[in-house]
Amino acid sequence: MLTSTDFSGLFNERFFRNFLPIPATNQLALGVKTPDFQLPDITNGNLVKLSDYQGKQPVLLALTRIFTEKQYCPFCFPHIKALNENYEQFQNRGIEVLMITSTDEQQSQIVVRDLGLKMPLLSDPSCRVFRAYHTGQALGAPLPAQFILDQEGKLRYQHLFSFLDHNASVEKLLAQFDFAEVENKAKGHEVRTFGNL
Repeated sequence: MLTSTDFSGLFNERFFRNFLPIPATNQLALGVKTPDFQLPDITNGNLVKLSDYQGKQPVLLALTRIFTEKQYCPFCFPHIKALNENYEQFQNRGIEVLMITSTDEQQSQIVVRDLGLKMPLLSDPSCRVFRAYHTGQALGAPLPAQFILDQEGKLRYQHLFSFLDHNASVEKLLAQFDFAEVENKAKGHEVRTFGNL
């Protein structure tokens, strides 16, 4: 469900901490490792540590905006569905998609169930990862953003929310992974990621 008239759970500590608008800032440098984190994966029932992927496979970090298990951001809801519907395309290229939400674990479990999520949904109700990645915030929740990390954990692409360009499309994200693969080959690096697996 996209929206609901049930606003229970909306006005919590996270809502008030993220109420005042703070714009996203482009503070993470391309070609540099991004901040590490460890969060619970609600989809698969385990803990995920970002640095565990380094040296193994590239990662798409999709930080999304969900207010509660009943209230989704109207810009993010279609993006969540598109990433979930195309998750196999990323997996077939050896890319892991980690979706991060600021909903708590109980709310996130309902989101996983209701949307039939296949990709890992990581719960970050403290919003530490959102702040570390400088995604910004407004009206009760952090803003969405997408970050592409190569297999060494270095940032290759970032898309920060704006009202003109809400979220990077699946096609754009896949194209960025293709571009990174070509760029690595041109530099003479051996690449066993993206389309080569």
